[in-house]
Amino acid sequence: MATDMAEATARRRSDVPRRSRGHHPLRRTRREWAARIILALVVAVIGYAAVTRSMAQVLRTTAPDAAHRLAPEDGRVTARLAASVVDLQAPASGRSLAERLARAALLSDPLAVQAAATLGIEAQRRGDVSRARRLFGYAERVSRREVQTQLWAIEDAVARGDISGALRHYDIALRTTPSTSEVLYPVLGSAIAEPAVLNALAAVLRKGPLWRDDFTSYLATNGADPRATARMFAALDRSGASVDPEAQAGLVNSLVARGDGAGAWTYYASIRRGVDRRRSRDPHFSAGLAHPSSFDWTQNNDADLGTSIQRGERGGVVDFAVPAGRGGPLLQQVQWLPPGRYRLDGHSAGISQRPGALPYWSLSCLKGLEVGRVDVPNSNENGGVFSGTFTVPAGCPLQALVLNVRPSDAAAGVSGQIDRAALTPLGGGEE
Repeated sequence: MATDMAEATARRRSDVPRRSRGHHPLRRTRREWAARIILALVVAVIGYAAVTRSMAQVLRTTAPDAAHRLAPEDGRVTARLAASVVDLQAPASGRSLAERLARAALLSDPLAVQAAATLGIEAQRRGDVSRARRLFGYAERVSRREVQTQLWAIEDAVARGDISGALRHYDIALRTTPSTSEVLYPVLGSAIAEPAVLNALAAVLRKGPLWRDDFTSYLATNGADPRATARMFAALDRSGASVDPEAQAGLVNSLVARGDGAGAWTYYASIRRGVDRRRSRDPHFSAGLAHPSSFDWTQNNDADLGTSIQRGERGGVVDFAVPAGRGGPLLQQVQWLPPGRYRLDGHSAGISQRPGALPYWSLSCLKGLEVGRVDVPNSNENGGVFSGTFTVPAGCPLQALVLNVRPSDAAAGVSGQIDRAALTPLGGGEE
């Protein structure tokens, strides 16, 4: 029995965890402590390196010198510093430093495309165009997102008379870095005055690049030559490539603002088939255009004048409600009428005012003198029908047909509707 008790006791002791027999978890051998300290140091060094590299990437663009001090071994950081040193006015020592930094960056990271571009700039500055082309070619093969590479390629293609090549790099730059539009749109907008450039660019735009609508919008309102823009838009329309209606209207307005009636009307007639310059358009206000041009009906957006063009079952209607004491223009359509006599016919509803507060139509030389008025009588007179005549003199190439409201002292102000207004030649206008 004594033997059995001894064996049982031995088994129980073997089942007790080791730490219960006097081994404390904080007690380590020197070798264990040394290993743990080394591991902690390694983690600290790696953490410090990661933090400094991350900080260097953050500062790379805004403070390249500080970024380089934090991570001198990072090729892309060094490449950014080299690019910052490059300056057309920099002395020879500065350019030499830029080259040294750029070479070091490429040795550290062959994909540091900005370094290759910097070396390309310096090669061209020394007149070594072939070397510059090799370097920029390498930079483009590495990455098409390097703006400097694309800008240089554009200039190089233009210098060689390679219009298609230049436009290819325009396309790459605008697709990969949309912010370059601030620099590239004005240049491209001026270049379309050359027929060869216009035709080549139209071919690019027909393919529908992502920047097409943005560029056509820019051309419509900011283009250096609106007539060249009109030719560009017409070429796109003929090819079946749609031009945004807002850009179309913007171009018409730009031409009108310049006083170019012939150019504005020619383009307008190409997008509004069947119009006649001797007549106003859309007599029943039914067009429902989301982006009307100056040659279409445009309403005053002043909230106090309460004007809106509403479409109905049998056409449209101009509805207006103006508070007491307020007056001004409600509706306008620019004309390009030849000199001659014209008749305005229309119909109203809901107008009831004293004679001195009745609405009226006016025709004025654009940015010039008024040539006539036609009052709109109360709608209970003559069934709401109104008419009158205008005479357009010579030297008045563009005109504005405007519906105006006079201030009223009635408590309800002035309200009503116009559901028809048509200006037509009387005895024929001159061509």
